[in-house]
Amino acid sequence: MANEVTLLDFWPSPFGMRARIALSLKGIEYEYKEENLLEKSPLLLKMNPVHKKIPVLIHNGKSICESLIMVQYIDEVWNDKSPLLPKDPYARAVARFWADFVDKKVYVSGKRIRITKGEEQEAAKKEFIESLKLLENELGDMPYFGGEILGYLDVVLVPFYSWFYTYETYGKFKAECPKLVAWAKRCMENESVSKSLPEQERVYGFDLKLKKVYGIE
Repeated sequence: MANEVTLLDFWPSPFGMRARIALSLKGIEYEYKEENLLEKSPLLLKMNPVHKKIPVLIHNGKSICESLIMVQYIDEVWNDKSPLLPKDPYARAVARFWADFVDKKVYVSGKRIRITKGEEQEAAKKEFIESLKLLENELGDMPYFGGEILGYLDVVLVPFYSWFYTYETYGKFKAECPKLVAWAKRCMENESVSKSLPEQERVYGFDLKLKKVYGIE
């Protein structure tokens, strides 16, 4: 069976980074297509007609959308190398729970830090830090959320490390989460992670320009 794989993506997207890491861990060759989100390509609109968003994984002409679903798909299809989700059904459910938590808490509060000020931003910072503390508690003394190896939740969370400088600079704070910082640096020692994540300062520079485009002070 032919394996034609294409990823429609945008370099600063933490959701796209998830797919890049997963594909790299599995050793899958794919075509990377950078999208212009201000002028979306006909291919993106065709392959994701519902949300019209990146990332989109195209596998043998069929599209898979939404990054959490995408990483699970990659893990299930290419299951002969670097397993991401645990085999145990309960452990798998727990990993999915925390992945959902990352999207609903870490991403959402991080976004609010970027686009709000005053009391609203303070509330977002509080929620962001509380979310990181809960994740740090879940990590415990394990090297990775996947245990001894990079797993599903590691792939889901680590892309936000590239946005941490942006969050902390806008919010004028420093998240005191030493275990989580050590975990992120451990993840970055893996080539599949380090080559998939842009530099934090580059992301911040991009976001400054983005805010100007949308008129956000």
